Amino acid sequence: MEPDWIEHRRSEDRERLGWMKPVGEGFVVIDLLGRQRTDALDWFHAEEALDEIGMGYLADPHELRLEDGSWLRVRIAEVSTAGIRVKKDDWGDMTATQLYYEVSFPVTEDQLRPLPR
Repeated sequence: MEPDWIEHRRSEDRERLGWMKPVGEGFVVIDLLGRQRTDALDWFHAEEALDEIGMGYLADPHELRLEDGSWLRVRIAEVSTAGIRVKKDDWGDMTATQLYYEVSFPVTEDQLRPLPR
């Protein structure tokens, strides 16, 4: 995370939704994975965009690129600016061995991406 990023929290429960990065006269929206989600917007529209994006995408399945170049279906387990922890998607099987992987923050599309639909 860059030192000039401005944290944005949801007004109802103060949950962090992301950051606004100053760019020129505006602000670029950065989500909880550190990805740029908009071009430069004014303050009001940047806050509005973060509120609209929310955090529901963290519950969606993602794909992690493994060292051999293949993609593994994963779920996001933990998110912080210190790093992101994902686990192999076990489809809710309580008896499955849980495999976790560490991903650096901010993520890049070549290391972690939303599962293609």
